[in-house]
Amino acid sequence: MSTISIIGSGDMAAAIGGLAAKAGYTVELMSRDAVKARALAEQVGAGATTGTFGAAPAGGIVILAVPYSAVLDVVKQYGEALAGKLLVDITNPVAPDFTSFVTPEDSFGAQEIAKAAPADAEVVKAFNTHFSHVLAAGSVEGHPLDVFIAGDDALAKERVSAFIESLGLRPMDSGPLLMARTLEHVCLLSLGLIAHSVKHTNFSIGVSHLG
Repeated sequence: MSTISIIGSGDMAAAIGGLAAKAGYTVELMSRDAVKARALAEQVGAGATTGTFGAAPAGGIVILAVPYSAVLDVVKQYGEALAGKLLVDITNPVAPDFTSFVTPEDSFGAQEIAKAAPADAEVVKAFNTHFSHVLAAGSVEGHPLDVFIAGDDALAKERVSAFIESLGLRPMDSGPLLMARTLEHVCLLSLGLIAHSVKHTNFSIGVSHLG
């Protein structure tokens, strides 16, 4: 299979990288902290490699697995190295109060990333509605997790959907990139559930087909 590049070395990078490696992809990991990138590559295994932070990623699909507080600087630092790439935004621009966002009122995280990226890079929102440990576990009782996506380019969404399916998950297309604003609000929903009803993070939000 092809190479999937992941920028980041945290829990979400580990979760997506682990699933991708199991699915047969070559996983390339890049981080400002090269030591962490090498350690994660060893954890992921299956021939996972490390790339130079800021250099052109090897994969056509690039997972932006860094916090929103850092992602815009990361995208700007990579600059034209991301030209022509399909960027998967997994971030949630949640403010420290956990009830609002740090993005401008007339914008949202994925849109700010698209503004910072090269003009010919495509941005697709995905994976932002799951906790890393839930995502890493994959299917639950034989039912695949739902991964909501949003993007403006149909071909880009098809590629991301195929990637998601290959990981044993179920892609759910929610519409154009504008819908990423709604998907980012799902993070606030999850935080509200943790605080007021569920009381833990061992859950997922998905779709149940009735009848």
